[in-house]
Parts: sequence; structure tokens; C-alpha cells
Amino acid sequence: MDYCYLCASKINYMGTLIIASQFILALAILITIHEFGHFLAARAFKTRVEKFYLFFNPWFSVFKKKIGDTEWGLGWLPLGGYVKISGMIDESMDTEQLKQEPQPWEFRSKPAWQRLIIMLGGIIVNLIFGYLVYILVFWAYGRTYETTSNENGIYAGELFKKYGFEDGDHILKMGDKDLVTYSELTPGILFRGEREFLVRHQNGVEEKIVLPDDIDYQAFKKDGRVLLEHRVPSVIGDMDSTTQGAKVGLQKGDRIIQVAGTQVAYFHEISTVIEKLKGKKIDVLAVRNMDTLTFNMKVTFDKKRKSSLLGITQDRSFIERKTEKYSLAASFGAGWIHGNQILNDYASQLKFIFTKKGAESLGGFITIANIYPDTWNWSVFWTQTAFISFILAFMNLLPIPALDGGHVLFLLVEIVIGRPLPQKFLEYAQMVGIFLLLGLMLYANGNDVVGLFKK
Repeated sequence: MDYCYLCASKINYMGTLIIASQFILALAILITIHEFGHFLAARAFKTRVEKFYLFFNPWFSVFKKKIGDTEWGLGWLPLGGYVKISGMIDESMDTEQLKQEPQPWEFRSKPAWQRLIIMLGGIIVNLIFGYLVYILVFWAYGRTYETTSNENGIYAGELFKKYGFEDGDHILKMGDKDLVTYSELTPGILFRGEREFLVRHQNGVEEKIVLPDDIDYQAFKKDGRVLLEHRVPSVIGDMDSTTQGAKVGLQKGDRIIQVAGTQVAYFHEISTVIEKLKGKKIDVLAVRNMDTLTFNMKVTFDKKRKSSLLGITQDRSFIERKTEKYSLAASFGAGWIHGNQILNDYASQLKFIFTKKGAESLGGFITIANIYPDTWNWSVFWTQTAFISFILAFMNLLPIPALDGGHVLFLLVEIVIGRPLPQKFLEYAQMVGIFLLLGLMLYANGNDVVGLFKK
């Protein structure tokens, strides 16, 4: 699929439906396995599970059936799911049961170490699932990536030019390892602390470039990206028929040579030219076969991405793509390493939340759903679902009351001091945690809604 660059299009309703379908399916899978983690751990210690629900069921359930001691059900609100464990203070805030004498099958009657395992069950299963998916994806599909082989080299954003990078450079090494794909640059610089690079300039001279320690915050504050990317000729790739470029007559294979009177040879130069021309009508000259054609276009502006757009895509066929295949045995090592990197990168990026731009970038369900493409691809679906599984595991481990991590924290305190924390304290902590989570959810999804109106 061609990379959509300087592209603005109308809503693709079928694409939106496909994105939503993938997201809901992923949620259903991940919620089910997370709650099964709690369920299986509880049953292993002979703890009664009163309810097991996929999605929430305020007021009514879409489906429910009692099997043994457990009511299995499907709720109508696809924002999560839950298991209700007997004798436990949870999000249901059902404290009536706790006023009775503890029963042997109740959560509160079990030793602290067993309760700890029950609370960690969902997190553990999410982690296992994520690693397993990466292993199976590597085995079934291999790993496809754009190599660094590109005769045009890279283009460098102004921030990185300040430290010695130049347009046309070839980046040979990141740290002490050969760089095989430029897609490693952003996570390497933002999340993994990579600061040393071996670069070959256009004149053939090799230079070691060392970035400052705070380059991650500088890049995030500027636009949230590391602008060291493939430099590709200004040739148009596939375009959605709803984009402005397609509507004015531009076609795949056209080579843009002039924008608003300025000569261009590479795609990134187009964005530089139109950056200050938002809302204006401009002439775009393109070569098709042996003919030079002129197209009159309006420069639009995406407020959310803070970038000017023309409604065209770039042709990335100039960049070599490579697929590495793995045996089942080799996929275990590759999946494990990749999973560790994903976890590390996600944990590392949380440092940006406490910046102004980070808080503004915090997204909810729409942001998460949009990591899925608008066409169905099973390889992408499973890798993105594994990523969300890691997110769920990590977020649930945070020591916030109402999350699994909050329960884990209180259980660890109980183990250390040798006695349970007061029930009233746990009830109030649970209420505070619920309000915190609701506030965070409203804020994150509010950012999503605001972002929709900024497009």
C-alpha cells in the first residue's frame, strides 16, 4: 500500500466500517482472554466467579446464561468486560456480600498470595497472548520492511540538520549496529536512547553524528516525529478517488516538477513549498509521459496534524522492500525480541504524557481504532491486536485503584505488613479509582472528538 503523503480525502465510509470492525473484534478477543485470565486463576484456587461478561451490561444484557455458579453474558456497551468474583471489592461496588461472614469460596478468604495471582491473571494472559501472536505472525508471514537501500538517501528535518544530518545522506549505523531499515530511527531516538549515528554524506565522506541527550523531547515538542526519512522522487502513487489530486486529474506515475512556481524534485520539497500557502489556489505542474500538464489546486490544512495538504500520495516503489522468513523455531526468538521492544517503546513513550503536547496527544477509542488500516489485512490485524494486548497489560498494571494494578499494590502492602487493609479504605480507594479512570477516559475520548472537528 502506498504511503499517503500530503493527502486529504473525504470520509471513506467502507474503510471506516472496516476499521471499526477490526477494532471491535480485537476488543472482543482481548477482553475475553483478559477476563479468562482472572477466571482461570480464581477457579484454580476454588474461588467462585459469579459473572463473566464480554462488554458491559448496564440495565440489561444482550445474552446471559447460568452455568454452574457463573452467569455468562454478553453486554451491549463495548467499552470493556468483567468477571465478578465472590467476596471481592470491585467496580460493581457491591458491598452487601461483604457484610456477611466470609465463606470458603470467596476471594477475601483466600491467602494473599493466591489473591495476588488471581489479580495478575488477566495481565499475564494478555502478555502471553501478545508474545504468542508476534511469534505466529513471524512464522506465518515473516517480516516485511523497507530497507535503507535508496539511491536518493534520506531527507532531514530542520531539527536534525542542526546536528549535522543532510538531505541525501545514507545512515549506515545506529549505535554499534548496522541500520537495516529507517523505520527503526523513530523508536530508536524517541524511546531507546539511541544517540550515535554513522552517516555517509553525498560526497562520500563518512561522519559520526552524536545527538544531544534531550533530542527525544525536542523532536516530540516540535511535531512528535523523527524527520529522518526516505527521500523519494516527486512521483505520484495510488490515490483514493475522493482525494483532491484524483479529482483534478492527477494520475499514478505523474512526476510533479513545479509547485506554486517553485521547482521540486522530491516529495518532501512539496510540503516545504505549500507549508505557508494554506487556503490558497496554486498551480501544480506535472510530467506525464512526454507532456507537461498544469493543475490548479487548493492547499488545505489539517489542524490536528498541523500540516498543509494537496491530496496526493507518493510512489514508494523507489525503495527496496525485503521479506525475511522464519522457521517455527526461529520465530520464537524473533517474536520474543520484537515483543520486548514493543513493550519497552510503549513504556518509554509515557514520559511524554507529562508534557503539554503529550497531554494534548492523549487519545481514546478513536485513536486506538485508527491504528488499524481501512483494508482488511490479517497480518496487520494480528500484530496491531498484539500491540493493544500489551497496552492493556501495561495499563492494567498501573497502581491505580479500580485497575488490577491497584489491587496488586494493596495486596503487596498486605503481604508486607502481615494483615489486610481496612475494608472501608479499600471501598473508598475503589471509588476514587473509578472516578479517576472515568475522568481519564472522558479526557482522552474528548481529545478524539475535538480532533475530528479539527480535520
